[in-house]
Amino acid sequence: MGEFLIILVSAILVNNFVLARFLGICPFLGVSKKTDTALGMGMAVTFVMTLASIFTNLIYNQVLIPFHLEYLQIVTFILIIASLVQLVETVLRKTSPALYHALGIYLPLITTNCAILGLALLNIIKNYDLVRSIVFALGAGIGFTLALLIMSGMRERLEFADVPKVLRGVPIALIVAGLLSMAFMGFSGLVKM
Repeated sequence: MGEFLIILVSAILVNNFVLARFLGICPFLGVSKKTDTALGMGMAVTFVMTLASIFTNLIYNQVLIPFHLEYLQIVTFILIIASLVQLVETVLRKTSPALYHALGIYLPLITTNCAILGLALLNIIKNYDLVRSIVFALGAGIGFTLALLIMSGMRERLEFADVPKVLRGVPIALIVAGLLSMAFMGFSGLVKM
């Protein structure tokens, strides 16, 4: 149980996919303008990460390894992730049209989100079994959502702040992202993995 907690905390805080590994920066900066949109994107990415982790682990261990097709892992993982994103896109279009339109182009871009592919590859590199890869995926998704929510809260407050004209918009967002990343680096001594 302790090992699962270490994997979870490490993925959320210590090795946060956005703020420590710098994966998934495009949706991080693109969707973090409003908190409700950030929460929706975070939940969608967490869902896709968890399912992708399950399917990539099973297919890698049950199909690619036994048939000595490990060299097809990236292509296989991308196909799995793309299929899952299409599923999420269809479900969101039917159940929450407002969130679907708010996420816009960033929803299909989950397919090419390097955080999800990075998660699948890290599961293989770390040699995680199915349960550990699910815990790692949940932690990575929660960490991604946490980073999005913190950034969206800061960006919403910056809308009303007296920011110099040259720093408004993207420049101040990048500065805040850098400061937030440095703050998360403070967790680096928390868990040794």
